[in-house]
Amino acid sequence: MSQPSLTNFIVKRPWLNRWMTPIANWYCNTAGYRKLGLKADDLIPEESETVLLALKRLPPTEAYDRVFRLRRAFQCSLAHQLLPKEQHTKPEEDTAYLSPIIAEIEAESKERSDLEAMVVKRRT
Repeated sequence: MSQPSLTNFIVKRPWLNRWMTPIANWYCNTAGYRKLGLKADDLIPEESETVLLALKRLPPTEAYDRVFRLRRAFQCSLAHQLLPKEQHTKPEEDTAYLSPIIAEIEAESKERSDLEAMVVKRRT
C-alpha cells in the first residue's frame, strides 16, 4: 500500500487540483468498478499482512458490506452484466474505509521498528 502518490502535491495547489479533478473523475468512471457496485478500497489486494490486519480491524458492518459488494461484483462478472444504474456506486459513496486503517497500521509498524532499533546508552 506504500506506493508513491502525487495526491498531496496536487491538493496543495488549487489550480492543479481544479485541472486534475475532471481527469480523476473521468478515470474512475472509465475504470468500471463503480458500475459493479464496488468502492475503490475494495480493489486493494489482500495479499499483504498489513491489508489482512486492516481487514480484521474493520467494523463488522463494514466487513459484511465489503463481502457483499465483492460477491455481487463477482456474480455480475460471471454473468457478463453490469448492475442497473440505481445500484452503481455514486462518487459521494466511494469513500475510503480501508486505506486509513492501512495507513494507521503502517505508522504503527514504522514506530515499532524505530523503537526496536533504538539504542539505549548508559550514562557514566
